[in-house]
Amino acid sequence: MSFPRMGLRGHNGEVVDVGGLRGVVVVYFFPRAFTSGCTREALKFSELYDEFRALGVEVYGVSTDPPDVLAKFAEKHGLKFVLLSDEGGRLASQLGILRPSGTADRVTYILVDGKIVHVLKGLRDAERHAYEALERVKKAVGHGKDQI
Repeated sequence: MSFPRMGLRGHNGEVVDVGGLRGVVVVYFFPRAFTSGCTREALKFSELYDEFRALGVEVYGVSTDPPDVLAKFAEKHGLKFVLLSDEGGRLASQLGILRPSGTADRVTYILVDGKIVHVLKGLRDAERHAYEALERVKKAVGHGKDQI
């Protein structure tokens, strides 16, 4: 299945169409910036970011928070990757992960050339998403991208 094509504004001001990116990309959705679980998750992805990059993988975090809130969140925690704003929840809605509250479910997508090759959801520990995504990507190295 292809990841939806949609430009989202990053906390750094750039607009990114994640579904249009080439290579391996990890896109994790989180409900709300500055909450305890979402903070732990973001810090874990940031801690592991250099390992993702060493494998040639880019990471993006996505929430329905506006870009200015995401900028404050990224700055406060010194995050190494770009946070994208799905303000209004259009992308989360297309993916079927928009909650009635207007926030997104905690779901991590691993993409290869814009195609969804693995979905991580239902993990109770927010930090597990980063670990599990990294493990999936590591297993694929040397086996071809279709083995993620």
